Amino acid sequence: MTEREIVVKNRAGIHARPAALIVQTAGKFDSKIMFQKDGEAINAKSIMGIITLGAAYNTALTITADGADEAAAVDALATLFENRFEEE
Repeated sequence: MTEREIVVKNRAGIHARPAALIVQTAGKFDSKIMFQKDGEAINAKSIMGIITLGAAYNTALTITADGADEAAAVDALATLFENRFEEE
């Protein structure tokens, strides 16, 4: 299992567009990918789950992935967050 902590850096937080990008990116991988926030775990391939996380600006999340391509999945998702979902 691969795990990495990330921080939401875009000012608007995770709304519909970033959530769609997360789900689209996660869907490219076979691994089981989860986001964790405050003890709650959400499937990264579920757009409703991602939106209901309520991840605002500067929210810390943990990405965990388990499977054959887990490291690549975590790297790809972390890059989305680091690039602020190409919004800023």
